[in-house]
Amino acid sequence: MRRWLREHRHALGAALARFAEQRTASLLNALVIGVALALPAGGYALLANLRALTQRFTLEPELTVFMRVEATRADADALGARLRSDARVRSVRFTSREAALKELRETAGLGDVVAALDYNPLPDAFVVRARDPQPAALEALAAELRAVPSVAEVQVDSAWARRLAALLDLGRLAVALLAALLGVALVAVTFNTIRLQILTRRDEIEISKLIGATDAFVRRPFFYLGLLQGAAGGLLAAGILWAALAALNVGVRELAQAYGSDFQLGFLRPAEAAALLAFSAALGWLGAYLSVSKYLREIEPK
Repeated sequence: MRRWLREHRHALGAALARFAEQRTASLLNALVIGVALALPAGGYALLANLRALTQRFTLEPELTVFMRVEATRADADALGARLRSDARVRSVRFTSREAALKELRETAGLGDVVAALDYNPLPDAFVVRARDPQPAALEALAAELRAVPSVAEVQVDSAWARRLAALLDLGRLAVALLAALLGVALVAVTFNTIRLQILTRRDEIEISKLIGATDAFVRRPFFYLGLLQGAAGGLLAAGILWAALAALNVGVRELAQAYGSDFQLGFLRPAEAAALLAFSAALGWLGAYLSVSKYLREIEPK
């Protein structure tokens, strides 16, 4: 066990030395990885912030039932009694057409418009909260209410939330596809970098094998080099994302204050930042593994 740890410590030290020797090229490669990974990471962070914002303002799903204009108060009382006796309904709030018109008259800029009307065009309405907030249950209740002769329209107020959730799911899929495509490109970058390292040190590798170095011993420094390059790219990606969110928050904070909110874009959670770093390091290791597996076997002492 001690020997195994000593060999890995030696390989890590050799990889750090090579990384430091070619710090300019290493940092440029890490920058390429960081910029590429910052794109899907930024998309993920924006989607997570948008989801948190929608959850912050999402209300309990409601049904708004609009009566026909010609419906009588007796029709409204009958529908109200039916709704209150329905076991699927949690609460019912009735707004008469007179109250709706009064509220509209008190709305800024609409007083003169309402005063010019010859009759009240607004219907009686019920706001219904169901016990089961699932879309299927809401649609089933809405379908029954639409069949009532005195009902003109039933609006499911949670429909926008379902559409937004579908858009967020689509956005997550797009971010995942972007991350996969860029991941392949980053593996190719590391593959080429390690290939150049192997070709540059061809004579050193041949001599090592001549004096009895195993393939595993020769491979380890290259694996660690790819791992370090990927990890450095992940750190740069996190830094780029943090700086971008900080810049965006200047405008977001002003916009949120205009709406009386303190909302601002949040950075990745610690577990998510760690996952970004691990993903980047894994891509670097994979590129190194593929490159070493292809080119190292071609180098044999003569």
